[in-house]
Amino acid sequence: MKERPIILGIETSCDETSAAVLKGDELLSNIISSQIDIHRRFGGVVPEIASRNHLTAVLPVIDEALAAAGVKKTELDAIGVTYGAGLVGALLVGVSAAKALAYALDIPLYAVNHIEAHIAANYLATPELRPPFLAVVASGGHTGVARVDGLNEFVMLATTTDDAIGEAFDKAARAVGLPYPGGPEIDRLAKLGKPIIKLIDRKKSKAELSYSGLKTAVINYLHNLEQRGEKPNIPDLCASFQTIAVDMLVDRAVATARATGINTVVAAGGVSANSYLRDKLKADGARHGLTVCFPPMSLCTDNAAMIAVRARDMMRGGIPPAGLALNAVSYLKLGESGK
Repeated sequence: MKERPIILGIETSCDETSAAVLKGDELLSNIISSQIDIHRRFGGVVPEIASRNHLTAVLPVIDEALAAAGVKKTELDAIGVTYGAGLVGALLVGVSAAKALAYALDIPLYAVNHIEAHIAANYLATPELRPPFLAVVASGGHTGVARVDGLNEFVMLATTTDDAIGEAFDKAARAVGLPYPGGPEIDRLAKLGKPIIKLIDRKKSKAELSYSGLKTAVINYLHNLEQRGEKPNIPDLCASFQTIAVDMLVDRAVATARATGINTVVAAGGVSANSYLRDKLKADGARHGLTVCFPPMSLCTDNAAMIAVRARDMMRGGIPPAGLALNAVSYLKLGESGK
């Protein structure tokens, strides 16, 4: 393996088409084409529409990433692609493009686990970061606290029993009537309100990571107000929902850090861009002597830079590349890798 291999990362798991070029530890480019404006009119991501837009965007985005990096296709040493988890149709677009390029260029192809890549984004943001550390995973499809024992060693220690935190944010936002994506809208409005609405019993919520009940509590609260002919205070409702949702996860992260004796905690996933989560995790971490790291906003949401970093670490760890029979997988657990 070269000391500084040039790796193309490709990401198409949901509604962002992204390609990035990484040379060793240096990120040369990270191009993202978002479909948010397209899906906003539907109130959420429509899988078939997402797939079709990936088809038209993936090759131009790859070409743009290579041009921005000043790298020719023939200079690539490897390709990393998200093969799961995500929308299977959207994933297939990226996987197909990656397989075609790897075959044409006769270079290895690495099948990247999307959640592991979110965690790996922290190596770009904090180059001095070394395992072991804990990762607070907060995304639309996965939520929990993972232990990272090595570049390629991941163990989920605590996970949600039902909905992911990002899914709960989006569903609560939809119930309130906020536009897609709902998470940033709740974060924005929460700053204008106060967390004074008791949606669920916080003592019970500390027992496990569960977001289905919280989401339902928001819906029931709105229905009860409607039946009484009253209108909700949207900022207060957003602040109350966000505080409970985030506190559950941060409480679990701090408790896990204390139980394991691991003093470094990183955030990973789209919800790690939430301002209250960042403030809460930083403050509680400092109170308990923890070092807390966050990726920049550009690396919180789906992007190909994290895919390239994860592929690099797989190469360094001697994980074999995937074959050209690689397929997309809609559901994938942390620690599972493609072949």
